[in-house]
Amino acid sequence: MNKIDRIQFDNIDSFTLLSDIPVYFHHKDIFLFQADVLSENLFLNEFIDLIVTSPPYNVDIKYNSHNDDLSYEEYLDFSEKWMANCFKWSKPQARFCLNIPLDKNKGGQRSVGADLTKIAQKVGWKYHSTIIWNEGNISRRTAWGSWLSASAPYVIAPVELIVVLFKEQWKKNTGTRISDVSQKEFMEWTNGLWTFSGESRKKIGHPAPFPKELPYRCIKLFSYQHDVIFDPFAGSGTTLIVAQNTSRIGIGVEIDKKYCELAEKRILNETGDLF
Repeated sequence: MNKIDRIQFDNIDSFTLLSDIPVYFHHKDIFLFQADVLSENLFLNEFIDLIVTSPPYNVDIKYNSHNDDLSYEEYLDFSEKWMANCFKWSKPQARFCLNIPLDKNKGGQRSVGADLTKIAQKVGWKYHSTIIWNEGNISRRTAWGSWLSASAPYVIAPVELIVVLFKEQWKKNTGTRISDVSQKEFMEWTNGLWTFSGESRKKIGHPAPFPKELPYRCIKLFSYQHDVIFDPFAGSGTTLIVAQNTSRIGIGVEIDKKYCELAEKRILNETGDLF
């Protein structure tokens, strides 16, 4: 594996020093780093135009290299650290699409969406809006509370959030200014209720994949062609695949070697044609 520390971005005239660590995998306009997003000095400059990611939910998913069963206080601290790093690496007009649960009941009732949105603002991100993703999935339910009784019922909404944030300025006047979102897509997607199915763990081979439709909508709605799209929890590489297939530059970080191998395989198999 050769060290690649200078990357030519299509929308930047000169080479930009990005990182002192080796690139794990490079294909077309995709660059995947096997690294820990909690490392403050992972990247050396501001380079991100749009972040699209779904971080660990802390619901005891059995990841290879991440403990997904932290105390809630530890989880919030973890979330603050990685979001602060992403803020530091982002350009002034960067946007941030954060896919997180509305709430959870595993290990106690927690307002995850509200808490992580507050932490994002604490580290500097500004709030723009929230998209409700109706995936029709109630498998996350772990208890009914009091069955058929008003004593103590649990109410669990089968939705997730995509919180839309930005760094300094919402209006985007940098980059290529080449938008590829159609009129129909724009009208449908600016309605903040999105309905599409989740992704199959068995099909992808990762314990927590999200469907291509999620980054596809976020990337086309909130970025220009040739913008730099970043996923700090690259997992099976979905965001990077969609970035490449929509004429963007995809940069991802993934701590686990097995998931990097999975992402590499998927990227090689699934880039080149739109889905």
